[in-house]
Amino acid sequence: MTKEFSKQQIIEKNLRDSLDIKFLHVENQSKLHAGHSGDDGSGESHYRVTIESNELKGLSRLTAHKKILGIIGGDIIKTTHSISLILK
Repeated sequence: MTKEFSKQQIIEKNLRDSLDIKFLHVENQSKLHAGHSGDDGSGESHYRVTIESNELKGLSRLTAHKKILGIIGGDIIKTTHSISLILK
């Protein structure tokens, strides 16, 4: 029997496993978008990720965002309406 993990847990694990994290906060904001465009009713459609890592310092915002989204993974990206990234 496989244990199911929430998208939030997967996002956190993927980032922690791939980057030397100084600060990470992943917030599921789906309830704030209930009934709006992009709400699929799953309760896992909108996230805000606040992250600080020395590995992202010095990268352009675009390059850092691409790196983070690549780490989060295509399956999560394809099935999530919005992932807001805040770099510290």
